[in-house]
Amino acid sequence: MSADLLLIDCGTVPYREAWDLQLALAERRGAGAVPDSLLLLEHPPVYSRGRRTKAEELPMGDEWYETQGIEVLDTDRGGLVTYHGPGQLVAYPIVDLRPMGGDVHEYVRGLERVMIGALAEHGVGAQTIAGLTGVWTDGPPPAPGLAGAAEKIGSIGVHVSKGITTHGLAVNVDNDLQPFEWVIPCGIQGVAMTSIAKEGGREATVPAFAATVGRHFAEVFERDPRAASLAEALDAEPAGGGPQAQPARLGAER
Repeated sequence: MSADLLLIDCGTVPYREAWDLQLALAERRGAGAVPDSLLLLEHPPVYSRGRRTKAEELPMGDEWYETQGIEVLDTDRGGLVTYHGPGQLVAYPIVDLRPMGGDVHEYVRGLERVMIGALAEHGVGAQTIAGLTGVWTDGPPPAPGLAGAAEKIGSIGVHVSKGITTHGLAVNVDNDLQPFEWVIPCGIQGVAMTSIAKEGGREATVPAFAATVGRHFAEVFERDPRAASLAEALDAEPAGGGPQAQPARLGAER
């Protein structure tokens, strides 16, 4: 395939359906039927648990969270527990790492650069902090009682199978931050979460920030981006023929 990048705006999609979609696209990417793709979407309220999540990270218990209207799901991604909900941009790259040497660590560093660059364009200074996951606002590393410390604004959790990536990144744009306080997000005790809106950033809407992330992803990973529909990405027949996996039933809200 060429260095094209399909930018696919999916609207609001339940977590399980988005996961099914990622798997279907990953199969097509591995077969060479489609180029790299970037799914841009929001989820209804959900806690997703990574492979290393411990029970104490959700101290209220699954049933309590579900009474608050928040689904709790296990995933195959790396990392620990995090929250997704309306007003947060989630970006799922379906990318073949093999032409890039299969370097997962460099890929993650690239995702960090995407988030930092996109946040800067929206007026929010951001950084990575040694020993802590994700992307943080400017400021010293968080510590008990430290005023003006960095707050977490973006998370990363990826999975790679046969050289193809799934899962990806999430950035708080204008979402309710309360659900983060009911868990230990990303396994970091006492972490303060923030958003573009809370930081006074520009154009704090998911559609505006999604467009920025798509552009920065293409720049960082040297891809030629173009908008595409889900139907276009899912209708291609894999190399060598064979049955096509059916797409998940997806919403189209924004």
